Amino acid sequence: MSVPGPRHRIGEAARLSGVSAANIRYYEKEGLLAQGARGENSYRLYSDAEVHRLRFVRLCRAMDMSLGEVRALLALDVHGAGTDHAACATLDEHLAHVRTRLQELRVLERELKSLRGRCDGTGDACHVIEALHARADTEPVPPPLPLARRHV
Repeated sequence: MSVPGPRHRIGEAARLSGVSAANIRYYEKEGLLAQGARGENSYRLYSDAEVHRLRFVRLCRAMDMSLGEVRALLALDVHGAGTDHAACATLDEHLAHVRTRLQELRVLERELKSLRGRCDGTGDACHVIEALHARADTEPVPPPLPLARRHV
């Protein structure tokens, strides 16, 4: 597939986009980026448009969007006009995930503060390790998360 414009080898595309070469290969494998064209020397080559797409993906990932969410936004981008509200729906779903995660992090913060309170520096020994062992013995093992809840 011939794409007009300057061609960049993967290292240059990585530098220009802020996405590592390893992640560029991974994004190709995951279908977020078309496999780079190959030059006569078999090096992968990327256009400015593909570098921009990598920057788009990096931006979305920096906002903790899952690969599925990024894939959905990229698909909407390809379809053009009339998909704006679908993009908002994707963002609304992500925002709901972020809010849930914030609640989980607040609970985690309280648990860590409580655990940290076990070692206030006043006694002969810190009881954090003891508290972790006690909790490991008494806390039930949670079931694995359903795949639908995972955010990757």
